[in-house]
Formats: sequence, structure tokens, C-alpha cells
Amino acid sequence: MTLTHMQNTRTARGTVLIVTMWVVLVLAGLVIVFARTIRVEAIASANQEAILQAESIAHGALQFALAEVESAEESEDETVFEQVQVGDGYFWLLNPSLEDDRSYYFGIVDEGAKINLNSAELDMLLKLPGMTSELAAAIIDWRDEDSEVSVGGAESEYYLLLQDPYYCKDDPFETVEELLLVRDASHEVLFGEDTNRNGVLDPNENDASETEPQDDRDSHLDRGLFDYVTVYSVEPNQSASGEERVNVNDSNTQELSGLLRTSVPQDKFFYVMDRVHANQPFRNVLDFYYRTGLTMSEFEPIAGQLTTSQEEDLVGLVNVATAPREILLCLPELDEADADALIQRRDDPGTDLTSIAWVADTIPEEKAIAIGGHITTRSFQYSVDIVSVSGSGRAYKRYRAVIDARQTPALVVYWKDLTHLGWPLSAGIISTLRAGTPLSETVFAANTGGI
Repeated sequence: MTLTHMQNTRTARGTVLIVTMWVVLVLAGLVIVFARTIRVEAIASANQEAILQAESIAHGALQFALAEVESAEESEDETVFEQVQVGDGYFWLLNPSLEDDRSYYFGIVDEGAKINLNSAELDMLLKLPGMTSELAAAIIDWRDEDSEVSVGGAESEYYLLLQDPYYCKDDPFETVEELLLVRDASHEVLFGEDTNRNGVLDPNENDASETEPQDDRDSHLDRGLFDYVTVYSVEPNQSASGEERVNVNDSNTQELSGLLRTSVPQDKFFYVMDRVHANQPFRNVLDFYYRTGLTMSEFEPIAGQLTTSQEEDLVGLVNVATAPREILLCLPELDEADADALIQRRDDPGTDLTSIAWVADTIPEEKAIAIGGHITTRSFQYSVDIVSVSGSGRAYKRYRAVIDARQTPALVVYWKDLTHLGWPLSAGIISTLRAGTPLSETVFAANTGGI
């Protein structure tokens, strides 16, 4: 019995040991699983915190842009908009240069320096880079109020036969992206090879068919139409001081007479008024200048107070003081020499850009009259391409906003998340931040991007 008892005792102790080992093993496993879960949760929390930080920085960048737009003196120093530190995070305001596709540029985009899809004449649309006559006609048909098909255009008869049918809008464009609904306007036509819309020729945009997008591998970035067109440009038909302009085509010339007396000598006043009555109606303000016999010194002080339109708002005028060369060439009758002359003249510090008077002193009379009804020297709508990143480099956000500054405070009339397009700047920025190294003032500065 003693031997049996001893054997049972040993068996019980062995069982306890085995059970204990299994319990320890299970507990160790639970601890490992729990630790891993905590680690995953910590990483997820850190990522969520980074996302919220990047989001907050992006909204801060928008407020910065609003303040800049509302400022009487907008900064021309693009470093002001580059790698701006907020806490331990940063933001950039991308502003691609149409002249350089190998470098990053920064700033606020002037929507008034583009061609407005809602008001541009057919001939102006046809001069846009990459535009076809069929697409230009289809744009006219999409925005006009009638259902008549323009030559080469398209109305509801075409769109209703599509696999996913819809009606032709016959109303103004509300966004530039709405162009994708128009016949012959594809993603490639609108955005070209610049799939991430950063204005820089990235390696995947210059490798033919090796990676998306499909490109021609010509070492030149095909931008598509997006950087050249807008739907937002509109300005009040008022003088710079906010007063109602004087319509030079009004049959009642009392207001015009009073305005002319402020700049025209008394001995010439009645001669000018006779020319006014004899030549009404005028095509535009520059036509008024030429046909009334005013001198530039007499015309310049009052040019901004004159109009030939009864509309309260003027849609789609091109800011000739800021428009790039490609947009100036879209204006009626202008050639490369005219565009170059306008750019050279507006860059002269002595040129008064408060009105379009200087245009008449820069290009031939017939060309000045041809573009006089299509131009302005003021802008009220601006867009910003905001890129923000958290201090840890774990998260970034990107937004495009359009700001309307016709009133104070300025209004955000468009806000779109572009984060899905991917990180648009140097990959070294992300890797540097993830390594725990703050960005210096010179690392990844403007004009260091590209392939």
C-alpha cells in the first residue's frame, strides 16, 4: 500500500507540473498576443493622431491662403508658401510653372489668368493646348441654353445613346472636372500625363507604357487642359473703389460728361463729346479710347471707371497682367510677338497695371480693340493646392480649394480631397520625417524636384 501510495503521489505531482507548464505557456501566449495587440493599437493611434494632425495643418494652410488673398499686398516670394512649419508638421501650396516641368514651384494660383469655359468664344477655346475643334464645339453646346447642335458639337441626342446615358446640361459648367462629361473630353485630355497634378515630370510619366500613365516618353510633361482653364473667374462691374462704372454706350451721356471733365482739358472737351455721340456704340473701353481721340494721359486716369456692359458681374475676363504666355495667345488676333510685348511691358516697374490702359500703348490698335472686351487687370478668384504632412511623416493630406475674394471675408467656393493622387513632392521629405529628423530650411527647397 505504501508503494502504491508513493506511485500515486508521483503521478499527481507530474500531472500538476504538466498542467502548470501548459498554464504558463497559455499565459505567455496571451501576454504575447496582448502585447502585440497593444502595439498594433499604439501604431493605429499614432497613425490616427498623424492623420488628424495633417488634416488640421491643411485647414490651417487654408486659413493662411485666405489671409494672403485678402491682403492688400500679396507676396511674390514663393518661399513663403513652401515648407511652412506648423507645430512639428509642415505644409506647401503647390503652384506648377507652365514653363518648367522639372522643378517644384509654390504659391497661390490666379484663376483670372485662365480661359473661362463658360464664356470663352470658340476661337479662344481652339487655341488652348491640345484642344480639338470637335471638343471646342461640344463645350459650347454643353454650356449654351439651346438644344441646337453646333458644327462638330454634341447635344442630348449624342449623350442619350451612351451606355450610361444622360442629358446635355445646356447650362454653365460648375467645376472644371465637369468637362469629363463632355464628348471627347477624357481624363487624358483634361489632366494629360500629370497623373498626380504636381506640375513635375515624374519618372512614371516619362517611361512610355512601363508604368501608368501611358505617355510618349518625350521628356516633356503633357499637362492637358486643367492648368489652362477655369469656371470661376468673375468680377464686379465696378471701379477699384467699388463705385458703379460709367457705361460709355449709354445714350444719356451726363455721367460720362462729368467723368471726362476730370481728365480732358476744357478746350478739347466738346470735341471728345462730339466723337462720343458720333461713334456710339463702342465695342469696348479700348475702342472708346481710340475713337474718341483721347490721349493716353487723358484716358489712363479714368479707364478703370468705364465700361460698355450693363451686367453687374463680368464673367471670364482674362487678367492680362498675370496670364501666362499660353493664355495670352488664346486672345483674339494676338500672335507670339504681341504676347511677348505684353509680358515685357507688364514686367516694367513703371507700368501702371491698375487698368487696361497700358495695353493700348503696347500692341497695335486693331489688336488692342480685338482683345479689349476680353481682358482685365484684376482677379478675385484664386485656387490653392494644399499639401500637408504630420511631423512624424506617418500621414499626409492634400486638398484643392478655390477662394472667391469679391467680398470680405473671402469665401471658399470649392474644396476637394486630392490625397488619393499620392504624395506629390520629393519622397525624401517623408523618409526624413519618419527617421525623426526635422526638415531644415534648405532641405527639399523650391526648384529641387523633378526626375
